[in-house]
Amino acid sequence: MKDLLAKINWFGFAGGVATIIMIVVSMVYPWWQLTVGDNLLTANASPVNTNFRALGSTFSIPFIWALNIVSLLTLLASGVTMIIYSIVPGKSYSKHLLDFGYKKPLFIVLIFVIGLLAATLICKTVLSLSIPLIGSTTSTLSIPFASDVTLTVLLSAGFHWSFLIAVVGAGFCIAARLYHRKVAALPSI
Repeated sequence: MKDLLAKINWFGFAGGVATIIMIVVSMVYPWWQLTVGDNLLTANASPVNTNFRALGSTFSIPFIWALNIVSLLTLLASGVTMIIYSIVPGKSYSKHLLDFGYKKPLFIVLIFVIGLLAATLICKTVLSLSIPLIGSTTSTLSIPFASDVTLTVLLSAGFHWSFLIAVVGAGFCIAARLYHRKVAALPSI
């Protein structure tokens, strides 16, 4: 039994479990949230559940919803693959399972952060609206077609603890890839 436990890639197992936990948690808690005013508009963003709330009504954008489903299925496949790989890292097909599973959580986290950065830069460049990634700021918008009318709003944004689970899961998956040579080289039982 001890030899069997020594053959498991525990980093891969932890990465797979963390990825699945991250999916479940991200369905309820966003990775990043933007609040405009006193809950006038709220944007809850994560790769598996992005929605908006305005004046008490929650809505989503169909294209973003479709991207959320693709991310959810990708992360689910990655998590399950990492768990299967980690139990049998010495098999001939295990390297293929690892190569499929370990990159996806990292890529999802990177794409999410790069997307947020791009969205804030676009808002600043096109709309002259400064949206913070973390913290609060007051932004002033000029109203088109209305002479000398401006609107000042408080914007608050920040990452939540669910984002930390995603980062930890991606870290475990990368550690599993780095640890693979050592665990695959152990003699078979």
